[in-house]
Amino acid sequence: MLSRVCPILRYNRLCSAEARGMSRATLLLLQPIFLRSSSPRTALVNRLDVSYSEISRMFRRSFHALRSTGGDWTKLPKPAGRVFAERREYRKMRRRAPKKKQELELSVSICIEEQLPDDIEIQNIAEMLRLNVPMAMKLAFNGLKDSKYKTRETDIEDLGGYETVDLSVMLCNDDFICKLNKEWRGEDHATDVLSMSQHVPELKLPVLMMGDIVISVETAARQAAERGHSLLDEIRILMIHGLLHLLGFDHEISDEAEKEMEEEEELLLKSLGWKGKGLIQSAYDIEKTAKPQPEKSDDRKEGDDLRLYKPKFSYIFCDMDGTLLNSKSQISEANAEALKEALRRGLKVVIATGKSRPGAIRILKTADLTGSDGIVSESSPGVFVQGLLVYGRQGKEVYRGNLDRDVCRETCLYSLEHRIPLIAFSQDRCLTLFDHPLVDSLHTIYNEPKAEIISSVDQLIAESDIQKVIFMDTTEGVSSVIRPYWSEATGDRANVVQAQSDMLEIVPPGTSKGNGVKMLLNHLGVSPDEIMAIGDGENDIEMLELASLGVAMSNGAEKTKAVADVIGVSNDQDGVADAIYRYAF
Repeated sequence: MLSRVCPILRYNRLCSAEARGMSRATLLLLQPIFLRSSSPRTALVNRLDVSYSEISRMFRRSFHALRSTGGDWTKLPKPAGRVFAERREYRKMRRRAPKKKQELELSVSICIEEQLPDDIEIQNIAEMLRLNVPMAMKLAFNGLKDSKYKTRETDIEDLGGYETVDLSVMLCNDDFICKLNKEWRGEDHATDVLSMSQHVPELKLPVLMMGDIVISVETAARQAAERGHSLLDEIRILMIHGLLHLLGFDHEISDEAEKEMEEEEELLLKSLGWKGKGLIQSAYDIEKTAKPQPEKSDDRKEGDDLRLYKPKFSYIFCDMDGTLLNSKSQISEANAEALKEALRRGLKVVIATGKSRPGAIRILKTADLTGSDGIVSESSPGVFVQGLLVYGRQGKEVYRGNLDRDVCRETCLYSLEHRIPLIAFSQDRCLTLFDHPLVDSLHTIYNEPKAEIISSVDQLIAESDIQKVIFMDTTEGVSSVIRPYWSEATGDRANVVQAQSDMLEIVPPGTSKGNGVKMLLNHLGVSPDEIMAIGDGENDIEMLELASLGVAMSNGAEKTKAVADVIGVSNDQDGVADAIYRYAF
């Protein structure tokens, strides 16, 4: 059964050459009966780690494996050998009463696939199925005795020869059932329910191993919304459909077979008092009345579907300008909601930006993403000013890098001589030498602290440590004049980087967001394998290379897109939201 697959693949109990050579019958006979744990939680939730190629190679289209509970293998006791009675002559033997016919035992396993999160509604449904599935089985078995259906396969007919009936029901998401559907049926898409028979009529065993019913909770949730009933109602309907398939009904072989299976679905649902129509009848109704729905064309997971997936990462590191913010330097409602959803789902989001911390806080406050419940605050981790200011737990400074004072002096003198605006970043302050509309735009558009005008170069340099300076000019002026000049003038004393086409940043050598992120990860004790990074500029390259998954915006620099694992949509198309819904879960 499905709940037995994980141990055999993980511990290779039957992966030896001898085991692979065993016949199907031998494997079945090796299978012990599972004695469930007394813990409801252990009995209810059997988390799986399924390898489809191993399943296919070992068992063709069936699952047969040993089962464990809580990591301990549990088997029925071996027979104690022959039992001898002590001989007593002249004793009159009592006539033993005939044994009563033992009632058929129904062994039902309800499994929750490991990629489904610990959602309380799913757990409650699984608990309810522990009661519902045996009820449905008993009713369906009773219907077999006087069945007059012509199209049903009768491999399972008389249950009198069995002591136990074994059935497994698994709840999973679309990704999982899609892989099964492709492996077993050659159809590369998700479906609502799959039935996999384990019954081998030729084997005269006391246990009827019916097989497995796999239900996608994700598809069931959508169908429940379309049909106006609860998720539990829909899962019950799908379970009935899967059960009838295991009992020999098959609506796909002919119109008559479809009609007979439809009648049996309706009969069982009505007899059990469950809401909703059978799956076949519901499909007819939707086809007649509903407007055509576009098929799911990508792997974005949004809304109610999102709760059916665990996060793939522990952290998301996200750039701001050109990435989280659109071309108007605003955060869209969609991006803000995606970040909030990521937080609700247990992901930690860390800002990694060229901005100062006050600048990041100011703009994200407009989207209610600051404070203890947000993604940035004065007491949360973050990477700012191109990795030159790194804050760790409780917002304490982990690292500060300063620009060489001689380079600071030279850039200031260049600014005064050519009247090109310059802004010096000094922790939470911005400093400049003269007023200019471009300087004001750094505050009004990019939300950085309002620049303080310092009267002289010496005073600006003496004011405090400078982490970086920014020249602001036209895109053409930066690319054709300022960048070529300072790329040569700084030598090995500093680096030049660009996050925006109309700005050039002079930073200490070796500066990168990637280094800042690496220092923060070391501080937090987090591996790069646990993070996803999103960015657009050349200053994001090292960060994207470091992350387990690096996502570049389509509006990003060509060098950045060249190193990214994937290229998303642009910052004006809610690129961060798209990346989170598509890749983070």
